[in-house]
Amino acid sequence: MKRSIWILLGILFAQSSLALEREKSNFNASWEYLEQAAPSTAEANQETGWVTLDLPHTWNATDVMDQTPGYRRDASWYRKTFDLGDLSEGERCFLYFEGANITTDVYVNGHFVTKHIGGYIGFEAEMTEYLVQGANTVMVRVDNGYDPQVIPSQKSDFFIYGGITRDVWLVKTNALRITDVSIATPEVSAKRATTGITVDLEGNLTEGYQTRIQVIDPRGRVVYDQKSATQRQTVTNFQITKPRLWDVANPQLYNVKIQLLQNGKVVDQVEDTYGYRWFEFAQNGPFYLNGKRLLLRGTHRHEESAGIGAALPNEMHRQDMEMIKGMGANFVRLAHYPQDPEIYKACDELGILVWDELPWCRGGVGDETWKTNTKNLLTEMIDQNYNHPSIILWSLGNEIYWLPDFENGDDEQELNAFLTELNDLSHALDPSRKTSIRKYYAGADIVDVFSPSIWSGWYSGTYKGYKNALEKSLAKYDHFLHMEYGGSSMVGRHSENPITGDGEISAGDWEEPINQVEYHNIANDGDWSENYIVDLFDWYLSISESHEQFAGSAQWAFKDFGTPLRPENDIPYLNEKGLADRSGKPKDAYYVFKSYWSDEPFVYIESHTWTERSGPEGKAKNISVFSNNETVELIVNGQSLGKKTRDMSQYPACGLNWDVQFQAGENTFEAIGYQGKKVVSVDSLIVNYSFEQAGAPDQIVLSAELLDNGNYLVTAKAVDAKGLRCLDYEDRAYFQCLAGGELIKDQGTPTGSEVINMANGRAAIEVVPHPKSEKLVMGVYNQNFKGTYLEIKK
Repeated sequence: MKRSIWILLGILFAQSSLALEREKSNFNASWEYLEQAAPSTAEANQETGWVTLDLPHTWNATDVMDQTPGYRRDASWYRKTFDLGDLSEGERCFLYFEGANITTDVYVNGHFVTKHIGGYIGFEAEMTEYLVQGANTVMVRVDNGYDPQVIPSQKSDFFIYGGITRDVWLVKTNALRITDVSIATPEVSAKRATTGITVDLEGNLTEGYQTRIQVIDPRGRVVYDQKSATQRQTVTNFQITKPRLWDVANPQLYNVKIQLLQNGKVVDQVEDTYGYRWFEFAQNGPFYLNGKRLLLRGTHRHEESAGIGAALPNEMHRQDMEMIKGMGANFVRLAHYPQDPEIYKACDELGILVWDELPWCRGGVGDETWKTNTKNLLTEMIDQNYNHPSIILWSLGNEIYWLPDFENGDDEQELNAFLTELNDLSHALDPSRKTSIRKYYAGADIVDVFSPSIWSGWYSGTYKGYKNALEKSLAKYDHFLHMEYGGSSMVGRHSENPITGDGEISAGDWEEPINQVEYHNIANDGDWSENYIVDLFDWYLSISESHEQFAGSAQWAFKDFGTPLRPENDIPYLNEKGLADRSGKPKDAYYVFKSYWSDEPFVYIESHTWTERSGPEGKAKNISVFSNNETVELIVNGQSLGKKTRDMSQYPACGLNWDVQFQAGENTFEAIGYQGKKVVSVDSLIVNYSFEQAGAPDQIVLSAELLDNGNYLVTAKAVDAKGLRCLDYEDRAYFQCLAGGELIKDQGTPTGSEVINMANGRAAIEVVPHPKSEKLVMGVYNQNFKGTYLEIKK
């Protein structure tokens, strides 16, 4: 294994009395940044536009979501001057980059140090021979420009963020250092487990060195502690009895310490965690973890968020994974690239199984340079993430034959030959895990686990066709997972009559066509309401949760995310298939999954974003309550409509739905969840209801609400001549601050987008007032209404 040790997780022990022991410190603070593509350090240093910032950073934090087509695809420079202090004789110094997109050149004191090709992967740069006493300057040129030689393809349905998007570390080591530690668990059972630990060293190996390996179990007990004469590579094998198994419900982690000793003194030390577990995909059947059937309940995660793009701090990475675990998921596909080390650490600790993916997304197969770059990235991905017990699958790509970047790049013979090469490489690097791929049918038999494309009820057919599609795939593919399903939903958009599972728009095959423009489907012709997606997910889960032979699936996607391919969506350049909006606020659909998967008691009345409704008097409306409680009671306007018992065979909401007669005006709802006779959860909601149908839109009116943070939420509503809100109005609104403040825009969120389609006749934006301005003047425009204005006096 040739894995950089800097990505290893855990604590680096510091014994300050030993001068040559490894030191690792965060190097994120106080960089200078130049947004120019100067070709050399000398020319970059002559520029005057440098600004100071902290890492992580991307120059595409907001321009991906602005209203100018395209986003910056070019090179930028980062520069930092630091005083290293005294560098002891025999000491070495490195920078470790957890990730920079997409091609990176590192210079120290004007000297070229290293080049890394490919984003989403960590790499190191040794600075030792170029350092001087006192001040030193490191300069980094990062380029996310168009380059068909580097995956992912430019035609992928997500942004390729430029910058140093993850943490950077300064590491000082002894001249002889530990570079690689790989931990294998080739044989595991409930009775015993075999462990193989391989330690690689780099540097001048002389006499007097020893390697000490110590393993501590999850209870803090030392289960293995041995010293051996140091070699260039040390391989240690041992067995333990009754291992504490890593499981999604109880992720038990062992700790391993590796010490390099010189004459009995520690001169290098690293630490990592690992786990004991075994798994199996039964042929044409389910998935097993530690000998027990486990239904893989998953979602997908893109590495980005509102306002900061891909430059997430570690706490936000952790928050995403905790929210995914919080809805009861036990599986995640990292789409469509390896992600921050904090993600794998969180999955290990929280108990989330991982499909880790090589960023071969679309673009076909390339030339020899492209192939070399792609194999290097696969090798780095596996080597760096090898020790994580959460990872079960190395995905070799997604939709790889689509939209070739090279002539004949979609040739099946060439694609299969290279996919076979990658598959063999993956198994050589890691015999213990499976390979996988999604939506490349000609290569379904090359990899271990395959996912076809099934979007019943979105890109083709109806969601009630899902069971048929699932059954076909179970029979057709030896080891089948269903990766990607769902559809788009605009926060706050609701319909009194959403398309049903029987309301088929097209009678096409259950796999969506490549050119979706040629076919009528719900993706093109549906209402994109939260209601419809709730119904779709509810139906899918009623099938998947009760199917005894199904291995599992992953919904697409956890959060809304940015994409250059969707400028005409409700929020331009936003893929709106998330269970949460781009800032992480849950949509209704999040609670559908939580009702099937989570053990944490809760109730949720559908819907907290549907508080203005209308319909004819005397016609009952069906209200669903999503809950994992044994029984739920619904109280409307102070009157109980009775308790219902949750029954997964019933649809919708597992039978937790009631026909409600609304009254004109305010209606109060309260849902109470019971476990036996004990109240374990509650939810409440107020809905304003009108028996009068709104006429044609007559105007857009503006209002403002002062928020707790001192900003204003400015809301636009489409109303008819009588002032009734037009709940079916979905046209685009364009916000503008004319004086006295600044819009919070380019966020890709329901209140952070200056251009946005209305949801049920409403749109809103947050505005930061200027502290010295006496008034704030807002405007909203669209094609139908030439302008509405609001003056807010402070």
